[in-house]
Amino acid sequence: MPFYETVLIARQDLTPAQADGLVETFEKVITDQGGTVPKKESWGLRSRAYKIKKNRKGHYALMNIDATGPAIQEMERQMHLHEDVLRHLVTRVDEFEEGPSAVLRAKERGDDRGRRGDSDAEHHGRYDGGGYPAAVIPT
Repeated sequence: MPFYETVLIARQDLTPAQADGLVETFEKVITDQGGTVPKKESWGLRSRAYKIKKNRKGHYALMNIDATGPAIQEMERQMHLHEDVLRHLVTRVDEFEEGPSAVLRAKERGDDRGRRGDSDAEHHGRYDGGGYPAAVIPT
């Protein structure tokens, strides 16, 4: 059977337990159709760059799925109809990534890269505090 990775975003007002239950619901759809879900990851409540249906944040989850095309189509159909799912993306992959995903690895490291307003130069004292690099301070 082909391999798929699915990422879904659930509404921000759900509890973490409800978001995990939502993933379990879609896992059951896959297993009822003869597929398997070897890995599930909850990425937690994360901020978005823009609002979706008046939600600035969302509960993110990743599922690795080994299933047939009709099983994936049924899961996507149910995700589309479920009111708690804001967005979902299903991608076919050649093989599953071993170990935790890049998002979880970054979370475990405490990686702050990618946050707005933080730059490497600010953390190493090469800024004057007013936003100008030390070499370009107007005199």
